[in-house]
Parts: sequence; C-alpha cells; structure tokens
Amino acid sequence: MTHLGYLIAGWGLSSLVILFYAVRLIKRGARLSARVPSEDARWITSSKQNGG
Repeated sequence: MTHLGYLIAGWGLSSLVILFYAVRLIKRGARLSARVPSEDARWITSSKQNGG
C-alpha cells in the first residue's frame, strides 16, 4: 500500500465508525423517546412549560 492508500483507508475506516455510531445513537434515542409518556415529555411545546 502506498501512503495514499493508508490515508484513504484511515479516513474511510474512521468515517464508517463515526457514521455507525451516529446511526446507532439516533436509533437508540428514538426508541427511548417512544417509551416516555406524553405527559412527562419535555418538549419545547409542552403544556407544562406554557403554564398549563
């Protein structure tokens, strides 16, 4: 492998690891947010924050 090959392999592997982690994190967040009851959710438009 040439120096360019090592650079491409290094950047490619790093990019794939970061992409895999990001997808896994987003999926986990979506799965966990579905478990929160709607009255306990802390969203920006929550009725509790608006004085309701």
